[in-house]
Amino acid sequence: MKLEIGNYFVKAVEFGDATKFSKGTLTINKEEAIAFVKEDEHITECDIVIANPGDETRIVPVKEAIEPRAKVGTEAAAFPGVTGELSQAGVGRTNALKGCSVLAVGKHMGSFGDGIIDMSGEGAKYTLFSQTINICLVADNDEDFERHEQQKKNHAIRWGAHKLAEYLAKCLENETADEVEVFELGAMTKRGSEVEKLPSVVYVMQPQSQMEEMGYNDLIYGWDLNHFVPTLVHPNEVLDGAFISGSFMPCSSKWSTYDFQNNPTIKRLYSEHGKTVNFLGVIMSNLNVSLEQKQRSAIFVANLATMIGADGAILAEEGYGNPDADFIACYVALEDAGVKVVGMTNECTGRDGQSQPLVTLDEKANAIVSCGNVSQLIELPAMKTVIGELQALSRDGLSGGWEGDEKLGPSVREDGSIILENNSMFCGDQVCGWSPKTMKEF
Repeated sequence: MKLEIGNYFVKAVEFGDATKFSKGTLTINKEEAIAFVKEDEHITECDIVIANPGDETRIVPVKEAIEPRAKVGTEAAAFPGVTGELSQAGVGRTNALKGCSVLAVGKHMGSFGDGIIDMSGEGAKYTLFSQTINICLVADNDEDFERHEQQKKNHAIRWGAHKLAEYLAKCLENETADEVEVFELGAMTKRGSEVEKLPSVVYVMQPQSQMEEMGYNDLIYGWDLNHFVPTLVHPNEVLDGAFISGSFMPCSSKWSTYDFQNNPTIKRLYSEHGKTVNFLGVIMSNLNVSLEQKQRSAIFVANLATMIGADGAILAEEGYGNPDADFIACYVALEDAGVKVVGMTNECTGRDGQSQPLVTLDEKANAIVSCGNVSQLIELPAMKTVIGELQALSRDGLSGGWEGDEKLGPSVREDGSIILENNSMFCGDQVCGWSPKTMKEF
């Protein structure tokens, strides 16, 4: 399977008479783009706002991030099963606007899985998206059935952002790319002795799929991953829009669609393939609720890994708390099968850092990369500009925010400064491999 991604590096985004890309500048016809998004009758209010790195700007509640992408020379959708009909992802040519993202932002109501982005200052270091030019789709919808629910599917706003991301990237079709990345990984067998003598490594991903009601979980080709069992997937499919982020996950632990599209662990394994490792591909697993389901998935993952001849595995979970049981069960099953594992996850060690880091542990899980503590307290000053609604942080049950605390008061103070847990920093722990955090001993 061969995928080419044409990269167009965005240095500036501005509004103008036509949507086009030229010499590093993405120009957006704002009126036409808004009209396109509002073709969905469930979008009741809509605006597009640009946020640049270094701006004194706070964005909240952020629901999703997508890199603008479009397929080339075909009618296939950039996000099959979501923005168009089902088609094979991971093959052909895809164009990408690099250095920017489309953010789905609530104009009013936030929810448990939403987060915050600061474009400058102390808060900027807690999220990758302070470094991208953000095209913020600030919208509201008529999905009143969930307006006062802590858990929201945010369907119209999230889908609107995916459609906008594809709409913007379609302007690249007749432009010359700044570079073309090629991702090609053939059959796992018959790779030649020079490759096959290297350690064989598989990447095991555990995306969020715990909600039994449909519409909250991550998706594969538009299909809810709650229906999923561990399966071999080609890494190109992950990079090319087959996987879509959900709305449930507490935000610092979330894998946005942007994270799937640019997964740095997959890209690093590709770069090392044939040099230091034999990259077998991806086992896409799931996260479950009942212990029996967790054990079943762990068995499936270990069986798949041994059947394809994996010597080692990188195991990553999207989440913490209950998903830790899936993570450790899978870790132990792989180790018992003779597959050496390195785990990647964040921790929930409490505001003081003194609690047990994962809900369940095992002596065999002895090589884990920690990507941060979801409960870490963060205080940030007021920002000059807020995109969205600041009060959503405290009012609407965002993980990491609160309306009142007997010691700390509300998350949002009268002067616009905030106090929150790391939980609320949008994709802040960057478990897919972005995280710059380090550990210290005291």
